[in-house]
Amino acid sequence: MLEQNAKEEGDIAFMLISTALVLMMTIPGLALFYGGLARAPNVLSTVMQSFAITCLVSVLWIIAGYSLCFDAGNPFIGGANKFWLTGVYGSMSGSIPEVLFVMYQATFAIITCAIITGSFAERMRFAPTLIFVGIWHLIVYCPIAHWEWGGGFMSQWHVLDFAGGDVVHISSGASGLAASIIVGKRKGFGQGQELPPHNILLVFLGASLLWVGWFGFNAGSAIAANEQASIAMLVTHVSAAAGGFSWMLTEWIFRKKPSVLGAVSGAIAGLVVITPGSGYVNHTGAFVMGLIAGPFCYFSIQLKHILGFDDALDAFGVHGVGGMLGGILTGCFADAAIGGQNGAFYGNPKQLGIQLAGIAVTLVYSIIMTFIILKPLDLIWRAATGNGIRVTEEEEDRGLDLSEHGESMLFDSAHAKLEPDQTLNVGPFESRVYPITVNAE
Repeated sequence: MLEQNAKEEGDIAFMLISTALVLMMTIPGLALFYGGLARAPNVLSTVMQSFAITCLVSVLWIIAGYSLCFDAGNPFIGGANKFWLTGVYGSMSGSIPEVLFVMYQATFAIITCAIITGSFAERMRFAPTLIFVGIWHLIVYCPIAHWEWGGGFMSQWHVLDFAGGDVVHISSGASGLAASIIVGKRKGFGQGQELPPHNILLVFLGASLLWVGWFGFNAGSAIAANEQASIAMLVTHVSAAAGGFSWMLTEWIFRKKPSVLGAVSGAIAGLVVITPGSGYVNHTGAFVMGLIAGPFCYFSIQLKHILGFDDALDAFGVHGVGGMLGGILTGCFADAAIGGQNGAFYGNPKQLGIQLAGIAVTLVYSIIMTFIILKPLDLIWRAATGNGIRVTEEEEDRGLDLSEHGESMLFDSAHAKLEPDQTLNVGPFESRVYPITVNAE
């Protein structure tokens, strides 16, 4: 009994740390990553989306989301027995308290919703964004999570998705693609106008936090401090490193210079690709998966320029495509010695077909439901306010920091002319501007 109690205490401590790491992936990790990728007049609106989504989804999760995912229910959706966390206190989920499992899974729901916003960044109004995310969480994320992790039909098919290739990355990436098409392109996109990130250092810091946080994401999905969690941590790191290196080399070959943005994007691609297989593949599989992820996602983000959709911060190009690639490669590299299930390269080609079926269901459902949510929302918002869910051209020119939130990281360049060395009051701070002049035009 003493040994069992010690194990439970170790598992609880491990899961408490993993939970904090996964929350850190959204705030500040994803917020900084997306904030750096956005243009300067939209930085605050971008980080605000991640922060507000953390608040909104947390509330929805305890009201209904957890129950819809993990209550017994039926093969398609969970039941209502655990609404408002009824019956959770005092019960166990494996070797940890169920209330800790609730909190851990909440962090997955949060980051999945936040990833979507990268696709329609810099052009969707804040209020419709929150309405869309709230509905999407309940009718897209929760059913898919139930299908895979809550005893639903895809778990009965034995789809392998250890930490969220389908549930997190494909669902958010595919929905982001649909949302970017519905909302439309940013002004200047596809017209020879550069829309570069405003701060690569923020991107680097955000990506670094994501890499560290991902250990809680993947290793924590073992829900215990055991060997499978240890292997998941190792293969996560190996795939991230291989992905960062292979993207860097690809960019070096095709663009003649390796960039910081490229290296960190490759590491994120490697992390996404290993996510579904992190509890099923060995280090060799992880290395090959990361090595493929870099160039594959590098070229996938070019699709938006070829096909003409504006996936602003590459949520589909990295998360959607990377999640699909990860699911397929998990079906190839899964090793029964790690997770109890072999893939195609270990004598079980049937697993690859199962993985493809899971990917197809997630992809189609996410895209269709996003259209079903956003199209009526746009019509209703237009009827109620006179404007659609997208900001006007004038508001887009001004930037969403000012038009949606009434604040700016530095100053409103559309209305103020600052001379060299002029001091500007910015909230509780003073910022001295050196030595540039911003014309009112």
